[in-house]
Amino acid sequence: MQDKFFHEDRFFNPDPGVRKIAREIYSSIKDSPIISPHGHVDPAIFAKNEPFPNPKELFISPDHYIFRMLYSQGITLEELDIPDKNGNTKSLNPQKVWQLFGDNYYLYAGTPTGAWLDYEFSEVFGIKERLNGINAVEIYNEISEKLNSTEFLPRALFEKFNIELLSTTDYATDSLIQHKSILESDWNGRIIPCFRPDAITNLLDMNWKENIEKLSALVNFELNSYKNYIEAIELRREFFKEMGATSTDHGVIEPFTHKLTKNKAEELFQKALTGAITEEDAFLFNANMLMEMARMSSEDGMVMQIHPGSYRNHNEAVYEKYGADKGCDIPIRTEFTINLHELLNAYGNHPNLTVIVFTLDESVYSRELAPLAGHYPAMKIGPAWWFNDSIHGMTRFREMVTETAGFYNTVGFNDDTRAFLSIPARHDLSRRVDSNYLAGLVAKHIVSKTEAIKIAEDLTYNLVKSAYKL
Repeated sequence: MQDKFFHEDRFFNPDPGVRKIAREIYSSIKDSPIISPHGHVDPAIFAKNEPFPNPKELFISPDHYIFRMLYSQGITLEELDIPDKNGNTKSLNPQKVWQLFGDNYYLYAGTPTGAWLDYEFSEVFGIKERLNGINAVEIYNEISEKLNSTEFLPRALFEKFNIELLSTTDYATDSLIQHKSILESDWNGRIIPCFRPDAITNLLDMNWKENIEKLSALVNFELNSYKNYIEAIELRREFFKEMGATSTDHGVIEPFTHKLTKNKAEELFQKALTGAITEEDAFLFNANMLMEMARMSSEDGMVMQIHPGSYRNHNEAVYEKYGADKGCDIPIRTEFTINLHELLNAYGNHPNLTVIVFTLDESVYSRELAPLAGHYPAMKIGPAWWFNDSIHGMTRFREMVTETAGFYNTVGFNDDTRAFLSIPARHDLSRRVDSNYLAGLVAKHIVSKTEAIKIAEDLTYNLVKSAYKL
C-alpha cells in the first residue's frame, strides 16, 4: 500500500503564513464535541445497535450524494441495487455493487462527497490508500471485517465520533418509537427528534388525506375543521417537545408567508378534504401555515427552520420507481425579502422566536439574507446547505454574509446528512474551512488571532447550542 493519502493540511491556504495561522486555529477546535442539530440519520440504527450489514449498505444505499453522481454517468439505480419506493431490490451481490463504486470513485475528485468519503475511509476505517477499481475488493473485505466488531456498532461509533447531540427529522405523524427505545435503554447517547410537518401542511402531497387520518388517530379526535387541525398540530408539537425536540423544519418551494382569514383557511381545508384543491389553493395554505408555525414557535419556543428553493423529484421517471430523496432535487431561484415580509413583521421582533433560514440560491446571501438577519432579532442564517455544503461553498457563504450580518447572526454548522459516517467528515471539513477563512482575516489584520480562536470556538460549538436551544 502507498503512503496515507489524506493530508493534514487539507483545505488550508497554501500560503505558508496563512496556513500556519489556520493550523493553530483549527487545533483549538478540532477535538470539540460534535453537535448535529439537523439531519436525517435513521434513529433505528441506534435503537437496535446492530452491526451494519455490509459496506454497500453503509456507504452507498443511504447516500444520494453518492449515487446521483454515478447516475449522472449512466449507471442506473438498479445496478446499484437501490431499493425502489416499495423497498424492493434485485438483491445483487453487495461486493459487485461496491466494485462498480470503486471503478468509478475517480468521479468524486474535487467534490465535497469525495472529501467526505476520503475522511471516512482514512480516519474512520484506517484505510491507507484511496479507493479504486483495483483495490475495491480488498477495501470491501477490510471494512466488512471491522463492521463485525463491537467497536463499529452504531452506538460505539457515535461515541468515537464525539457526538454530543444528534437531531433526526421526523414526520408530524411519527410515533417516535425508535426515540422512545433509545431513551428507555441504558445508553446515554443524546438523540432528539425534529418536528417536520410538511406532509400534513402541503395540500398537494399525494398522501395528504391519509396523513390527516393518521394525525386524527394520534390525537383521538376527528379533524373535520381547520380549528381541530391546528389543535392537532399543536398537540403533536407538545409531544415532540416532551420527547426532547427543540426545533421544527419546513421544506417549501417558495418561502412565501401570508396569514389567511379563519374563514379562508377553513374554506381551503374543507376543499382539501374533498380532494378539490388547486395549486393556487395549496400555495396560499402553505403560506398561511408558515405564519401559523411561526406563531406556535413564538409561543412554545421551538426553533423554526425554513428550507426553501428545491424543485423536488425533478426526474419524474426516477421518482415514479424509487420515490423521493434519490438525488433528483434541483435548486431554483428564491426570493426572501418580500416573501418573508409578513412573517418577520408579525414575529421577527418576538423575543421567544428563532427562525433559521437556509437557501440554495447563493445570490441572495449578501443581497437579502445578510441584511434581514442583520436586522431582525428573531432571524438567523443557516449554514451553506446541500449543494453549497462544500469547501468553496462554505467560503463563499462566509465572504458574502459576514460583513453585513457578522458571525453571530449565523448558527454554526449542521451536516443535514442521511449518511451516519459522514457526520465527523462534514464537521471536520467545516471546521477547517472556517479556520482557513479566519486565518485570512488574521493575516490581513482584520481580527486578531485571539479573536479568531474565540470566533472559531463559537462557530464550532457555542452558536449551535444557543441557536437551537440545546
